[in-house]
Amino acid sequence: MSRLEVSIPGEQSYDVLIGQSVLSSLGSELRNLCLSTNHVLIITDSEVSGRYLPQAKYSLEQASFQVDVITIPSGEEAKSLACISEVWQAMADCGLTRDSVVIALGGGVVGDLAGFSASTFMRGVPFVQVPTTLLSMVDSSVGGKTAINLPSGKNLVGSFYQPLFVCADVALLPSLPDREWLCGCGEIAKTAVIDSLDFFNWLSNHADEMKARIPVVVEEAIERCIRFKSSVVIADKHETSGIRECLNYGHTLAHAIETYAGYGVYSHGHAVAQGMRFAARLSAGLGKTDLDFVLQQDELLNQLGFPEISLDASVEELMKIMKHDKKVRLGNLRFVVPCAIGSWEVLEISDEVVSQYVSAWLASNRS
Repeated sequence: MSRLEVSIPGEQSYDVLIGQSVLSSLGSELRNLCLSTNHVLIITDSEVSGRYLPQAKYSLEQASFQVDVITIPSGEEAKSLACISEVWQAMADCGLTRDSVVIALGGGVVGDLAGFSASTFMRGVPFVQVPTTLLSMVDSSVGGKTAINLPSGKNLVGSFYQPLFVCADVALLPSLPDREWLCGCGEIAKTAVIDSLDFFNWLSNHADEMKARIPVVVEEAIERCIRFKSSVVIADKHETSGIRECLNYGHTLAHAIETYAGYGVYSHGHAVAQGMRFAARLSAGLGKTDLDFVLQQDELLNQLGFPEISLDASVEELMKIMKHDKKVRLGNLRFVVPCAIGSWEVLEISDEVVSQYVSAWLASNRS
């Protein structure tokens, strides 16, 4: 078990607890943080509630909390205006106040929706992240980004809102479906590439153990990801200096793939892996990296088990979607491009150049 402190300038610091069976200590951890709070609201989804809700409720009730529950539909489609409107009303109906605590029990969708609803209800209610997927443990549960989707793109409405505490129970992960496991591995691979040669080499050497879900290796991967992401968030809390944009490596094309195909057709991590392959080739074509990097990254993604994605789309359709990317400035596309392992830049790239590479990618994956 490990406990990491995330201390962001201007924010109250919070702990990330990582380990086997730490969900059982959720109630006591929260009681230590909120001595005057007796009301907690768990927001979970229809899939997670049957698996982990009883354990979470028991831990909280043992610590003398009154527990209410809101269950949302499972899947990316829940991150919608319609769903969050229902959540806000349910919050009001159960008597939620600023002295209450919202607990996000689930994967990234639950964390994003619960975090955004907590940040906006009564202009801010404390919330806790209890991630139940590998992806949410290594990525969305830390850093304070919360959001919902619009039909035109992912995560276009949201806020920066830091959690009070994060409880990452590694014992929940062995039961994840293979698709969800691979999804988390995509974000781990992304982090390893932009973090350092040390992390990249470690992941390359432990790729088979990650695929086999060896607990000690999984726990170390989560800890490495959170340490890196915390350092980035501390340096650029609101994504204003450009440093935090590195976390979007692979995401520009990934979000376009997810939006075009329909949310949930491809897992987020799978789409990110494809976006990483694309960004590496774009970078090599611009002279920012070399073929060795492209091949190294491809090998890591292949080791982890990521197949290529074939998309029946036109260049124009994907370009239109990418124009809604949050990194766009004054209508110009900007990509996180790798220079080497642990080194990257954010570049403004003309539509003409991006279109050429999108066309080549579409053609190669149809052949």
